[in-house]
Amino acid sequence: MILHSLMMVAGGQLLARGWAPASNLLLSGSKGLQRYISYSDSVSAGAATAMKECRHRFQWDRWNCPEGSLALFNEPLPTREMSFVHAISSAGVMYSLTKNCSVGQFENCGCDESKRGGKTGGEDWKWGGCSDNIKFGEKIAKVFVDGMEQGQDALALMNLHNNDIGRKAVRQTLTRRCKCHGVSGSCSIQTCWDQLGAFGIIGEALRKRYETAVLVDYVSGGLHPNEKKAQEDRAETQNDLVFLQPSPNYCHVNSTVGTAGTLGRECLRGRGTEVTAWEARSCKRLCSSCGLAVQRSKVVVSSSCNCKFHWCCEVRCETCTREVTKLTCARKSESRSRL
Repeated sequence: MILHSLMMVAGGQLLARGWAPASNLLLSGSKGLQRYISYSDSVSAGAATAMKECRHRFQWDRWNCPEGSLALFNEPLPTREMSFVHAISSAGVMYSLTKNCSVGQFENCGCDESKRGGKTGGEDWKWGGCSDNIKFGEKIAKVFVDGMEQGQDALALMNLHNNDIGRKAVRQTLTRRCKCHGVSGSCSIQTCWDQLGAFGIIGEALRKRYETAVLVDYVSGGLHPNEKKAQEDRAETQNDLVFLQPSPNYCHVNSTVGTAGTLGRECLRGRGTEVTAWEARSCKRLCSSCGLAVQRSKVVVSSSCNCKFHWCCEVRCETCTREVTKLTCARKSESRSRL
């Protein structure tokens, strides 16, 4: 009864934060689950980090990683977008578990012990510090994320493949960091440890893989590229995101896909060096290409300004307001002003 209550609480926390797979796994009462209950908050935090990164990467796209994207794991369309959702969420969970383990938030888990104790790692350097324990993070992430897939059908194989691509992206950011030692800063010997890069690096890498994702078919119990490729190219699919079904255009409301369309979405046009070329074309992509007009409106925004340092030790700022132009997608009949 106690274990069941714990699972209900942990599952409810994960479900409240928008991640159905983890909550379903906890609530299912899988054999041996009691060993993993203590990791549920970290799993939930990792999923939340993943979705925040997803929304950042797709902010100016028609599909913008809408709320509830993770819940679509229950009845997903096997599109390019869902391949990204699986990969980034798998990466987020592994990343969170790894970091929390390395800082000692879990019992019987800490720094990677194989890279401690002054063991020689290479010429003029030795292992020390606290290396991120990615083996632990990957192991527990597989329990939560891969544990949702049952059987060997096309969808399960696709999801497991993309989950692994996400974990690979985490591993690929692992970088050796070093600190110099020696008389008068001579750096005659260095102490080094392995550390994961920022999660944004992982998000950027997976966004690039999204752009080159491969459409596959389910043939003889395996996934194979839909288009004919040279044999040497097929092996590279192991490092690609894969999907089974082309995406809709995402212009309009689609409850099955879980998108609200682009009506009412904000867009940008070229205004200086802070706007990328992709952002600068967002009004065409979100509005005009979807049969909508670009509506201009004036809004007042507030920000801190005229900040001054006062001795000691305080920074005081004024609040300044300014009027800016906001561009949104609107029905042509409702558009007051078009650019």
